[in-house]
Amino acid sequence: MVFRFPRRGGGSGGASGLGGSRLLSRGRLLVALAVAGFALFSYFTQRQQNPITGETQFISMTEDQEIALGLQAAPEMIAKHGGLFPDPQVQAMVDRIGKRLVDHSKARETPYRFEFHVLADDRTINAFALPGGQVFITTALLRRLKTEGQVAGVLGHEVGHVVGRHGAERLSKAKLTKGLTGAAVIATYDPTNPASRKSAAVAAMIGQVVNMHYGRGHELESDKLGVRFLARAGYDPRAMVGVMEVLAEAAGEKRSPEFFSTHPNPERRVDRIKEAIEQTFPNGLPPGLVP
Repeated sequence: MVFRFPRRGGGSGGASGLGGSRLLSRGRLLVALAVAGFALFSYFTQRQQNPITGETQFISMTEDQEIALGLQAAPEMIAKHGGLFPDPQVQAMVDRIGKRLVDHSKARETPYRFEFHVLADDRTINAFALPGGQVFITTALLRRLKTEGQVAGVLGHEVGHVVGRHGAERLSKAKLTKGLTGAAVIATYDPTNPASRKSAAVAAMIGQVVNMHYGRGHELESDKLGVRFLARAGYDPRAMVGVMEVLAEAAGEKRSPEFFSTHPNPERRVDRIKEAIEQTFPNGLPPGLVP
């Protein structure tokens, strides 16, 4: 009788290899769950109610930290747009309009230090605000605006971003998204399987889309806040409709589809602005407003 001994590294070795692979997959899943859990816990435990908007927000920084962050980032933003516009009269006009908006709205009740900057950039049609009260408008946009009310409309919208704490909220949401995306990559990525790289790329893309959608909601909320701020400061909030017409004309045929843009299409914003005006002033606008 001939005895046949099993070869080393045979079937039992293959089973062992499969078991090892399962253990590695299980280990990656546990790590991914831990990363995702920590990201979610960190995000949802930072819950605050905004006294201006009444909205519940998840923000991980204080107002003082927002102010410090804005002041630190302001010089870089100014340099990025070619410096400040050298005409002191134009700057004085923007300061006057901005101060009027702040002084006549709930923005004055916040700890934010509002400063308004006219940028020398004559190509980029834009205005934006940093956390803490640093507000910017480019000369390219300023020159297209036809009335003082339209300038107030742009600045009021940006003040809305600041008091709405949209910058701080986006930073917290981006931190959460980064954590969840990292967890998804850990769970799906297998260095021995090239196909898993696509899964990691998809996860990252999803995170970006989530943040963009989040930004569009902020734009619409700032439009609504801008309506209130303008009227309380004595400006006609319908000037914001004129701003949207300016932006639509400037965008021309090169506009991206709304879903993939951080800013809603001007046509949609016009409808929302008109709705906000009707809701804020159901009996009609008061007389004597600056157009």
